[in-house]
Amino acid sequence: QVQLVESGGGLVQAGGSLRLSCAASGRTFSGYVMGWFRQAPGKEREFVAAIRWSGGDTYYARSVNGRFTISRDNAKNTVTLQMNSLKPEDTAVYYCAAEQGFSTLVYYSRRDSIWDYWGQGTQVTVSS
Repeated sequence: QVQLVESGGGLVQAGGSLRLSCAASGRTFSGYVMGWFRQAPGKEREFVAAIRWSGGDTYYARSVNGRFTISRDNAKNTVTLQMNSLKPEDTAVYYCAAEQGFSTLVYYSRRDSIWDYWGQGTQVTVSS
């Protein structure tokens, strides 16, 4: 059974940085795509970033491209989202997700229903 546990959320001022981590367990993740989504109050959950566990290619939402960086640590089985130059509109609950497959990362970014495994979420609040 895949388990994903997020950590690292919190309160930060606009322009600041936060680092989110997702501890993944339950199986070997080669052949998986790992992603981050977020959901702001009153809004639908939206794609943020994805990384292919084997190979490490990445894809970002336009709203975070150039500010956020997704990475993975094979030895520790963790996925990290480094968030810089944070804006108040980045405020949301951030979710780690995993899906087994070899489609393009653009495909996985299109709908959260594609993803089978989810963490419980971690709150990120950016004050102005």
